[in-house]
Amino acid sequence: MEKIRIGIIGYGNIGSVHAQSIASGLIKGLELTAVCDIQECRLNQAKESFPDVGLFADYRQLLNSGAVDAVLIATPHYLHPPIAVAAFQKGLHVLIEKPAGVYTRQVKQMNEAAKKSGRVFSIMFNQRTHPLFRQAREMVRTGRLGRPKRLVWIITNWYRTQAYYDSSGWRGTWSGEGGGVLINQAPHNIDLWQWIFGLPFRLRAFCYHGKYHNIEVEDEAAIYAEYQNGATATFLTSTGESPGTNRLEITGDLGKIVIESGKLRFWELAESERSFCFTDRTGTATPPYTYHEFEPQPAGNAHLKILQNFANAILHGEELIAPGYEGINELQISNAAYLSAWNDSWVDLPVDDDVFFEYLKERIEKSEHKETLSCEPVKLSGYQNRWEIKW
Repeated sequence: MEKIRIGIIGYGNIGSVHAQSIASGLIKGLELTAVCDIQECRLNQAKESFPDVGLFADYRQLLNSGAVDAVLIATPHYLHPPIAVAAFQKGLHVLIEKPAGVYTRQVKQMNEAAKKSGRVFSIMFNQRTHPLFRQAREMVRTGRLGRPKRLVWIITNWYRTQAYYDSSGWRGTWSGEGGGVLINQAPHNIDLWQWIFGLPFRLRAFCYHGKYHNIEVEDEAAIYAEYQNGATATFLTSTGESPGTNRLEITGDLGKIVIESGKLRFWELAESERSFCFTDRTGTATPPYTYHEFEPQPAGNAHLKILQNFANAILHGEELIAPGYEGINELQISNAAYLSAWNDSWVDLPVDDDVFFEYLKERIEKSEHKETLSCEPVKLSGYQNRWEIKW
């Protein structure tokens, strides 16, 4: 196989971007051969842009068409797992947009189907490609930072206006989206949190529904998490602040990392802070340190890197940057955060799949769908700049 025939399922804001990237030849080894969307106006847009590509109004028709070897799923969140399961059953390779799903129970079913199929399975956690986060992960995992103490991430530059939520009937609703900033914007950050620092064993969260927008779901959230080794994590996010902040701090007993404004700064202690604390006799001295600063070249388009990695994994056996199986880790944190906020209590991880689903169903039943106001994609101005990173 020299080229992989790929179909895009969900031709909305991000699906149309991926389709254009593939059709333009930016991904070596991928050929766009099909587009699927339930809205006729979306298919008309695709036909205008890609006149030779097969168009489908039902994903099952696409999967049965024989026109594709792989699919990229960019639908509303609830549909990621069932469409992926159907694709695996047809022997297709699958790349899903984030998040993996809305609740862990359905994602476990997707992971089982992927394992049974033996096909390549990836997820669009594109920020794993960024050199700043890769550097931070290496420093934590190799012990250069010492014993982990604390992670703090303030990520409030996911600003959205009301027009964003009004652009599609499923946005900002429990029945359509399954959550707000934690399930839509912040999965990238939550994935990086657990990818770098690991999963906590319990957390406490506060979610504020419709604080800044006319929506059912949360547009602001705060999470405090604890680890078995005594480390803690604090995560603050919002779509209602401008200008926003994007600052990640990671502290260990051998120093501190700060990622902000396109740089990784590292204060490397000459000895363990724990040792210094009990051997220093002055009472007010601080451990000596060496200051390092890492500012990489522009990282480039992270979406393209995941797409190319997906193609290379199929064609050449390249190791996946973001295996689809790992999507459940990010969802463990967001599901636990919702459950904590709803019950006003601590929640242990892994989250109880059935308990969470019952609470979610209550919100789905009370959810109100909005009318879709426009078929035009929302222009997410400055989206790449949020990550390429002059934060």
